[in-house]
Amino acid sequence: MTTNAIASKPRYEILDGLRGVAALIVVAYHLLETYAISPVHQILNHGYLAVDFFFVLSGFVIGYAYDDRWGKISIKDFFVRRLIRLQPMAIMGTLIGGALFYFGDCSTFPLIAQTSWLKLMLMIIVGCFMFPTPPSWDIRGWWEVNSLNGPMWSLMWEYLANIIYALFIRHFSKTALAIFVGFSACLTIDIALNLDVFGLLDGRHEAAYTFIGGWSITPDQLYIGVSRLLYPFFGGLLLSRMNKLISIKRGFYWCSFLIALILVMPRLGGMEHMWINGVYEACCVLFLFPLIVSMGAGSKITGKRSVAVCQFLGEISYPLYITHFPLIYMQIAWARNHPDAPLGTHVFLGIAVFFLSVALAYACMRLYDEPVREWLKNRWILKKK
Repeated sequence: MTTNAIASKPRYEILDGLRGVAALIVVAYHLLETYAISPVHQILNHGYLAVDFFFVLSGFVIGYAYDDRWGKISIKDFFVRRLIRLQPMAIMGTLIGGALFYFGDCSTFPLIAQTSWLKLMLMIIVGCFMFPTPPSWDIRGWWEVNSLNGPMWSLMWEYLANIIYALFIRHFSKTALAIFVGFSACLTIDIALNLDVFGLLDGRHEAAYTFIGGWSITPDQLYIGVSRLLYPFFGGLLLSRMNKLISIKRGFYWCSFLIALILVMPRLGGMEHMWINGVYEACCVLFLFPLIVSMGAGSKITGKRSVAVCQFLGEISYPLYITHFPLIYMQIAWARNHPDAPLGTHVFLGIAVFFLSVALAYACMRLYDEPVREWLKNRWILKKK
C-alpha cells in the first residue's frame, strides 16, 4: 500500500495564526526576562504558559490529522512523518546554538568559559540527535536538557507525547481518553496549587504556584514536565475527538486577543498570596486554552489578507520558537557584561534581537526547513510502498 494515497486535510488557518502569535510573545517574554529580578517581577509574566498552549494545539491537530488514518498508515509511517516535520529545525536550532555558544560568555553562564571545543562539538552531536543531557553534562549553567538551545526541552516532551499517542492513546475510546485526561488534570492542579502530593516540589520558592519548569533531567523537573504535557496535549486530542467547536465572528482577532492577554498578565497575588497565581494558571490550562482552541477551530477566516497573515504566522511559528533562544543567550550576556549601558541602548538591542529572531526564523524556514522537508517527504513518504 502506498502512503501517497493519503490526501492532505484542510488546515485550521486560525490555529496556525494563533501558534504564531504565541511564538512572537514567547520571544518578547524571553527578551524581557533578561531584566527580571525574579519570576514574580517580570513584565510579560506568564509568557511561559505559551508552551502549555502549544501542547493543546498539538494534541488537537494530531487528533484531527491522524485519528482516522490509522487504517492507511503504520506506526512507522507516523513516526517518519513526525520526524520529517520536527527534526530538521531541531537540528538547525542546535547548530545555531553551537555556533553562537561562546558569544554567551558572562557571569550568568559560568560554565561557558570552561568548555572546550571538543566538548562543544560533542554536545552539538548529542543535541542534533535529541538526546536529553543530565545536569552533569551541562556546559552553560542552567541544567537544560540541551545547553545549546533551551527550548528543545519542550520538543523532547512533544516527541514523548507523539510516542504515547501512537503506541497507546490512539486505541482509547472517548470515555477512556476522558478518564486519562481527568487523571492528568489532577497533576496539573498539583503543580499549579503546589499541593506536592508526591513530595517532588520542595525548593521551588518563587516558582511555586506556577508552571515554570520541565527543562532538566531531575526528579522535580521531570515531574513538572510530564504534568505540563499530559493534560494539555491529550486534552487537545479529546477536544478534537469530541468535535465540539465554537464559531464566533472575527475568531482570529478575538482568540489572538485572549491568548495575548493571558500570556502578558502580571503575576497575581505577589509573594503574600501566591496561591492566587496558581488558581489563575490552572484555569488557563484547564479551561481557557481548550476554549480558545475550540473557538479558533470552529471559526472561519475571511479575506485574503487575514488568510495570508495566519499562514505566515503559522509557517514561522515553529522555526521562530526553536531558533530564537541562542540569540537570547547573547542578549543576556551583553546585558550582564554592560550593566552601565544607557537604557536606550538596552531597548534598542532588545528590539533589534526581536526582529533578528524573526528574520533568522524566516530565512531558516525558506532556505533550509522547507527544502529539506520536501526532499525527505519525496524520499521517505511519496516513494515508499
